[in-house]
Amino acid sequence: MIRKFIKSYRKKRLWNRVNKKVILSQNTSIHSSARIFNIRKIRSAISLGNHTTVLGELLTFRHGGKITMGDYCYVGENARIWSAENIEIGNFVLISHDVNIFDSDTHPIRAKERRQHFKSIITTGHPDEIDLNEKAIHIQDDAWVGTGAIILKGVTIGEGAIVGAGSVVTKDVPAWTVVGGNPAKVIRKLKLNER
Repeated sequence: MIRKFIKSYRKKRLWNRVNKKVILSQNTSIHSSARIFNIRKIRSAISLGNHTTVLGELLTFRHGGKITMGDYCYVGENARIWSAENIEIGNFVLISHDVNIFDSDTHPIRAKERRQHFKSIITTGHPDEIDLNEKAIHIQDDAWVGTGAIILKGVTIGEGAIVGAGSVVTKDVPAWTVVGGNPAKVIRKLKLNER
């Protein structure tokens, strides 16, 4: 009886802590391994749909960023979704373990600016204003991103597309295709009976 109470209390405490940082929908599941860093401190910057499960990390930068996930999505362990612009994820999207999704360069290109950025991060925190060459990412319904894949800024992954394990996606992925490699290239189109 006491164990059940403690487990319930811990789960409720975790839920309350997360609920202050994120808009959660019905039956959203935030696993104890999940890490949510809403540095913007605007609750609407991260929004999770119904029956979505998060085991990985979601992060918005202080100067900007928005993560929106639809219904019945999954973010695997050690997956990282970092937004400085906008990352929009549709419904029934599976993001496997160890996936990295970045909608910016995360640091300035010029060395002098990069030094200043790093100094700022370690002394006063992430700056309120900075240009990280941000470009939105869109992952459409029923997409599957395989283990260890990297999705870079400005990319749209089409409906039902599959990104092979370990792939680096630098360009748009057409709907109902399988891509793989570094950089990711179309391997084949999915047949009607595979959709």
